[in-house]
Amino acid sequence: MMEVTSISEGIIIDHVPAGTALKVLNYLRIDPTTASIALIMNTTSNRYGSKDIIKIQNAPDVDLDVLGLIAPNATVDIVKDSRIVAKKRPRLPQKVTNVLSCVNPRCVTSTEHGIDQIFRLTNPETGEYRCLYCDEAAEL
Repeated sequence: MMEVTSISEGIIIDHVPAGTALKVLNYLRIDPTTASIALIMNTTSNRYGSKDIIKIQNAPDVDLDVLGLIAPNATVDIVKDSRIVAKKRPRLPQKVTNVLSCVNPRCVTSTEHGIDQIFRLTNPETGEYRCLYCDEAAEL
């Protein structure tokens, strides 16, 4: 049996879709070479069958709303002094900046360098985001 020790300060992201933990770290802009991270991948989940779990010791400021894009069913436990002090659920952000990229080759973000990639939530039921500049739908 594998044992993963608890963390004393940081966050635990649970119920991440199985096999997507590395993608989640990328979207959250957490560098696995500098952060103290424990990844548990493809573990058993009573609710989903299988899941990933991410534990980040001394987590930097993490934009948890971005988590709503790729792991909307995730839960986030805030850990202080080795105890869970708060539980959060990610929500779909109304706007995301420099997380998604526009796929439209004629979009100003594709033709001009240095322009922020800004997407707005256009359909909360389906989680659809559209480019603020050209209105192209985002591909996650």
